[in-house]
Order: sequence, then structure tokens, then C-alpha cells
Amino acid sequence: MPLLALLIIVVIALLIVRIGAKALMMTGLGRDVAEFQAISCFFGVGFTTNEAEMIMANSARRKIASHLIIAGNIGLTTALSTLIITFMEDEPKWVDDLSPFDGSEGFFFKLSVVMVGVVLITLFFKLPIVIRLLDFLIERSLHRYHEVRAIDYETVLRSGDGFSVMQVEIETGNELIGSTLAGAALGTKGVLVLNIKRVDGESIGTPHPTTELMAGDLLTVYGQETLIPVVLGSDPIRRPKHHNSEA
Repeated sequence: MPLLALLIIVVIALLIVRIGAKALMMTGLGRDVAEFQAISCFFGVGFTTNEAEMIMANSARRKIASHLIIAGNIGLTTALSTLIITFMEDEPKWVDDLSPFDGSEGFFFKLSVVMVGVVLITLFFKLPIVIRLLDFLIERSLHRYHEVRAIDYETVLRSGDGFSVMQVEIETGNELIGSTLAGAALGTKGVLVLNIKRVDGESIGTPHPTTELMAGDLLTVYGQETLIPVVLGSDPIRRPKHHNSEA
């Protein structure tokens, strides 16, 4: 029964993508990022983005992506083969009896049935109760990945509501030069200094209130994106570089 087989393949494909997305989420990726990358791997789209680099930089995520790519290539080949058979091979008599059309009209009827079936299946998998149930079952099945939780740096560096971790250089002439962190009172103005890197390469991982700010200092700060340039008198130059550790 080619028509039914095609719809079953669609269900299996959506399940595989959901399993892959949940597995990626369990390594620390956010839901949106995980779902997009799972779809990208399964269908072999291969977008070159920072999110894709987050996949490649971690061994657990690479393994998950590899499984999705393999499953996607096998699944798409099978689906295309079944699709061709669906429109060339005769269906069982009881299926033909359901179709009021013959010839070319019968072809378009089958095509409509397939399209409606795919839409209904997709909508079913988007139901909140189905998503929660699948997430629960998949998470229990993939419990071994609990030990592999790489940090989603994009989420950490941009925590929402306009807050972000940024790096700002104290340029010559900045009024903060010569001031201590306590004297500058940056914290009371909504900017927290997390790290200071001196021009000579020295890195102050836990700046003390008595730490003095100097020209050329590279500050790693946390605060509202729009407030940081105002308080520090300099525009952010970049977000901190990050490296995912191998799991």
C-alpha cells in the first residue's frame, strides 16, 4: 500500500527530527536552535552559521548530527522511491474505491491525499500535549546524554530583556582611567565587570573593588546592551569568544 507507506515514512521522519532535536537540547542547546539544526542535518541543508559551529565544536553534538544526516539521506531516498511508486502502482481495490476519479484526475486526487495527510501529521506533532509527551519519552530514552551537557553560550551571553555579556576597551582619554572599580561605581549604574585584560597580557579574573582602570584595558562586562556604552564611555567591540569543550 504505497500511499499509506509514504505517510508512515513522514511520521518516522518527524519522529527522528524530534528525537535529534531533543538530544541536542540535552547537550545544552536552546529549543529553537536544536530544532533548526536537527531539521538542517536531517534534510542535508547545511547552513553555515555560528549555531552550526556550536554543533561541530562538541563531540556529542557531532555524533547526534551524524546520525541525523545518515537517517535523513536514507529516509529521503526511501520517501522519493515510495512517492514514485505511489503514483505509478495500483493501490488495493478498497483504496481505489475511495477515489471517485480515474486517469489524470485520480493522480491529482492521490496527490491531494498525500498533501493533506502530511499537513495533518505535521499539525499533530505540533500539538503541545504531543510535544510534551514526546519530549518526556525521548528524554528518558536518551538519559545517557545527561552526562554530556555543553553550555549554550549564545543563550548565556544574551540572557534576554536586552542584557548581554560584552567586551569594551578603555581607550585613551576615557574619564574612567585612573579610577578604581569602587570609585567608578559601575555596579550601581547597572554594569558589572567580570574580567579585565591588561595591555601587557595580564588577566584579572576576579576584579577587586580597588582594581584600577587603565588605558587599553579590555573589560568583560555584563549589563543592558544600550546602557553599557553610556556608562563606560566606549562602544562594545565584540562579545567574548567562546570554545565548547569536547565531551
